[in-house]
Amino acid sequence: QVQLVESGGGLVQAGDSLRLSCAASGRTFSTYAMGWFRQAPGKVREFVAAISWSGESIYNLDFVKGRFTISRDNAKNTVYLQMNSLKPDDTAVYYCAVDSVHYGGSYYYRDYDYWGQGTQVTVSS
Repeated sequence: QVQLVESGGGLVQAGDSLRLSCAASGRTFSTYAMGWFRQAPGKVREFVAAISWSGESIYNLDFVKGRFTISRDNAKNTVYLQMNSLKPDDTAVYYCAVDSVHYGGSYYYRDYDYWGQGTQVTVSS
């Protein structure tokens, strides 16, 4: 059983930065790929980034454009999403998730096995 808890969200202004954290419990955490998704009200869940157990990462280049960085600290059972140059369109609930099947994670939310409760990010103009 894997349990995930996101933190670090909040209300910021456009251009600000935030670092989201996802604390995980479970003995096999370090072997799993981890992903970040986001979902705004009335919109579909959207892939943000994913990282393999060994640190290889992929991003949704449609909107990340070098602004976001995913990382993980397996010793601390924690995954991070550093978000810079935030825009109002980044406003959403951000979720971390575990993909126990695909080495480098997946772009599709249905491929993820475990989900956190989400943390709200609100970016004002």
